[in-house]
Amino acid sequence: MAETATEKTRSPERPGPAWRSHGGDRRSTRTLRLRTSAVLLTVTVLAVLLVPPLVQLDQQAVDLAAKLRAPSREHPFGTDDVGRDLLLRCVYGLRVSLLVGVAAALTATVVGTAVGATAGALGGRVDRVVMRAVDTIASVPHLLLGIFVVAMFRPGVWPVVVSVALTHWLSTARIVRAEVLSLRSRPYVDAAVLGGASRWRVAVRHLLPGVLPQAALAAVLMVPHAMWHESALSFLGLGLPTHTASLGNLIQEARGSLLAGQWWPTLFPGLFIIVPTLAVAGLAGAWRERINPRRRSELML
Repeated sequence: MAETATEKTRSPERPGPAWRSHGGDRRSTRTLRLRTSAVLLTVTVLAVLLVPPLVQLDQQAVDLAAKLRAPSREHPFGTDDVGRDLLLRCVYGLRVSLLVGVAAALTATVVGTAVGATAGALGGRVDRVVMRAVDTIASVPHLLLGIFVVAMFRPGVWPVVVSVALTHWLSTARIVRAEVLSLRSRPYVDAAVLGGASRWRVAVRHLLPGVLPQAALAAVLMVPHAMWHESALSFLGLGLPTHTASLGNLIQEARGSLLAGQWWPTLFPGLFIIVPTLAVAGLAGAWRERINPRRRSELML
């Protein structure tokens, strides 16, 4: 009887270690994902910054005697159809794609934050009109709208930046508007309004600082999305000029080689798109859990 009573007393405590171990596995997996993403992103940034000045080679140098060579010690990523070193071309292509992605993401975030904050802060008829306009633009596929914008300019970096920025600010506007509507119901905002603060002061002092973390997270997540968009436009021949070493142009140039059985001109530029995307997604996921503790606590269960 004494042993039975002791077991009954201890039985409610048995699930505890299982829950804790489950949470520990979640934490260890999240930590591993965060560290792996940080390492991948660091390697990518260092390659973009250090490889061109350290490797004293012309990425446009043509060597027809060395065309379509498989990966080797001399050419770790092989060569393309005119004998250019593919590793150097991929690094330069990543630099151009990152430039387009960062510039487009920053522009789209500024536009989306301004539109979303205005709609959420003013509310009423302005909010309804602005959000209906956002829904109307969002009903058009991004790629189709981007092709329409790029077609009005000559191929170049800035037309692609404008195209990507004008098609990617919509999600940021919705996120910022939702966050502003949430902040408007906070007690300190009500106190500021009752204290006689103007709408401009409330927006600048209380609403805008509250939406900046979400806007910054949207900007970070938009960088790889913009890189994919630029690669798609360049692959279709509507983005950057063909002589510019962007990742989309490299994949477009390698189509014939892939059909002939040479896999490396297509594989490595594709990896240079996928690896930074996964790294940014991993870091952004950790950032999202940090600025949203409620979601983080739900993931721990």
